[in-house]
Amino acid sequence: MPKIRNLVLVLGDQLNHDSAAFAGFDSKRDRVWMAENDQEATHVWCHKARLVAFFSPMRHFRDELIADGKQVLYHELTGDRRKRRGSSFQSILDKTLGEHEVENVRFVHPGDYRVREQLRSTLEQAGVTFDELPDEHFYCSPERFNEWATNRKSMILEQFYRVMRTEHSVLVDSKGDPEGGQWNYDKDNRGKFGKAGPANLFQPISFKPDETTRAVIAMVEDRFADHPGTLDAFDLPVCRADALAYLDDFIENRLPDFGDFQDAMWGGEKFLYHSRLSNAINLHLLSPREVVDAAVKAYHEDRAPLNSVEGFVRQILGWREYVRGIYWNKMPEYEGLNSLRCDPDQDVPAFFWDGKTDMACVADAMRLLIDTAYAHHIQRLMVLGLYAQLHGTHPAKFHQWHMAMYADAIDWVSLPNALGMSQYGDHGLMATKPYCATGKHIQRMSNHCKSCRYDPAKSTGDDACPFTTLYWDFLDRHQDTFRGNNRMTLQLKNVEKKSDDEMQAIRQRAKQLREFWSS
Repeated sequence: MPKIRNLVLVLGDQLNHDSAAFAGFDSKRDRVWMAENDQEATHVWCHKARLVAFFSPMRHFRDELIADGKQVLYHELTGDRRKRRGSSFQSILDKTLGEHEVENVRFVHPGDYRVREQLRSTLEQAGVTFDELPDEHFYCSPERFNEWATNRKSMILEQFYRVMRTEHSVLVDSKGDPEGGQWNYDKDNRGKFGKAGPANLFQPISFKPDETTRAVIAMVEDRFADHPGTLDAFDLPVCRADALAYLDDFIENRLPDFGDFQDAMWGGEKFLYHSRLSNAINLHLLSPREVVDAAVKAYHEDRAPLNSVEGFVRQILGWREYVRGIYWNKMPEYEGLNSLRCDPDQDVPAFFWDGKTDMACVADAMRLLIDTAYAHHIQRLMVLGLYAQLHGTHPAKFHQWHMAMYADAIDWVSLPNALGMSQYGDHGLMATKPYCATGKHIQRMSNHCKSCRYDPAKSTGDDACPFTTLYWDFLDRHQDTFRGNNRMTLQLKNVEKKSDDEMQAIRQRAKQLREFWSS
């Protein structure tokens, strides 16, 4: 068996042909290594669509590499559940290193701290030299973020976002000033739908599963039959060509209205004006640069307004790069943070897995999540995330659920969003105050409350909105924690205005809700 000069490891979220790992690749002396494994499918109880959304693109990428003349060592899972024996990156890589004479291993910096430590440990124990290469997919390297973050008392997104805009010349003029005279058009991103609901709504193009995807679906339905979610509606792009078509479709048909309505919700709709590109970008099927460039080009060609383009750019160049910087700057300590001192055993409510609830807003978000492994950012933050926070869910438990249920979830992006932004578990590092609200906020941004049996204005009684009840209970439980936060002053004063009898009724109702939904 010939000696392998470089064994190039390609992880499931690194499916870009211009990866640094392929620099100087010699098809005669080097090999690519890819591995589907049970551990990555089961370390959280993964949604079936999330599994297909990783495994199918991996197999498509493998086939593209082979067509390009590269030799690939690929570990493929089968549908036989009797063979589900807990394979991992470590066990498969150990077997490969035992069967082949490998001079060196190359891999790009993983997006998961746990996987990075596992790979490095495996290679060190095997005595094999390795090169860990930078992931050039991103605008901002961990080193550049650390440089920006050094000696800062707080790490505010807006400050980082402006630096990124300036450094990469995105939506800035020749003087370095922002296009339109403002850095941020967030105030123009909060439009509400009229009584008739969303107009001019173009559903995203859909990709019918090809032979490779159908094989993966069959494998997942067999091997992971007990996992949550459904696969009947699976239509995500699974290769670069499909991802590029998906990007073009968004820029043409939904970006123009994205800015006005990015915070709005409407019952029964799927994706509204959102891009649903996060999965393709996070797998590296699309680069953030080409996505941002496409949006900026649409603005310059008068095909999309500035508030839409800036709002979209802020999500990619701003928020996405920011949360990755937070992740690598603060790991591994970050994953253990629990600033609200939530009970370590307090998991997400039972309906977070099956959607069985009579709260209209939650049921609608869960319907979409179960069917597609997707929900847009307001459903994540201000419906599901908000309920989990008010419920008292431990932030690590919420992160694990988030990792399990969303197709686009990778540890670097999920952990700061779930633990920090959503659950306020990081002592206010990312958010200066918790994102907490009553059911009235959901009423303002959607039509859900019209069809719901609960009244968002009520905090007690059988018809009281659980969000409203739990909101007051949440503030009551954490008064001491929030008392020194100036941004929470008004909310705490409103708690103090409530009578002892009313607060006792709220506490009792909250206790009943927590016990009922935890069963």
